[in-house]
Amino acid sequence: LSSVARQSAVITIIALGMTLVMISGGIDLSVGSVMAFAGICGTTMLAAHWPLAAALVGATLAGALWGLVNSLLITLLRVSPFIATLGTMGAARGLTLVITNGMPVVNLPDSFGWLGDGNILRVVPVPLAILVLLAFLAGFILKYTRLGRYAYAIGSNAEAARYAGIPIRLYLIAIYIFAGALTGFAGMIESSRLMTGQPTAGQGYELSVIAAVVIGGASLSGGEGTVSGAVAGAFLMGLIANGSNLLGVSPFWQQVLIGGVIVLAVAADELRKRRHGR
Repeated sequence: LSSVARQSAVITIIALGMTLVMISGGIDLSVGSVMAFAGICGTTMLAAHWPLAAALVGATLAGALWGLVNSLLITLLRVSPFIATLGTMGAARGLTLVITNGMPVVNLPDSFGWLGDGNILRVVPVPLAILVLLAFLAGFILKYTRLGRYAYAIGSNAEAARYAGIPIRLYLIAIYIFAGALTGFAGMIESSRLMTGQPTAGQGYELSVIAAVVIGGASLSGGEGTVSGAVAGAFLMGLIANGSNLLGVSPFWQQVLIGGVIVLAVAADELRKRRHGR
């Protein structure tokens, strides 16, 4: 379980932000590329002898900046979330490759490895401890803050939310920035596990994250979803990946499995809605 927790922590942290995005009726396809970009920003700072705390802040801000870009495309230019984040997925990945010339960032301090592979009191994996704290934060936001309540309202019926006086644009911007910040932080955990900044990191993560959130009960049409469901969905995805590796299943078949899980989850959601609609 410790191994699964370490492996799935990055996906789960990103899924926390994706949960808010999907509850609000949106989607973010750029998370894998943004994670790589943020990881490169943070590890570049570490390689230049910046403190770890500063590098973590830098990576988190880099992710938040891409979240802001996504939100402005969606709210100001009225581009659909799918198209907007598909564009930033390519832009973030391309910019990451341009900055690094396709080469990894190396010569990182040994202490950096503690973030991704260390233990607290020799028992609790550091990524798991971070995940628990962030999950409580995301859960608190969803349940007890205006941002969470309005996310559900916007995702359920954006027009009704607008007539109710909810500043939709402002809250969508906040939601995407929050999701981007979590993705940026996750990029540093991933880089710590690899002990290098990889410009190709995070490829295909968007599918795994979306699958985790959908398995956890979120609807692609918005208005539904929970933090606990996203965590459970991501952990289940981790168990599937770990079990597949132990059984010697090809990673290519794992991608087929993830795609199939998304299709089945979406189909089940549509069937449930039709039954309720009768």
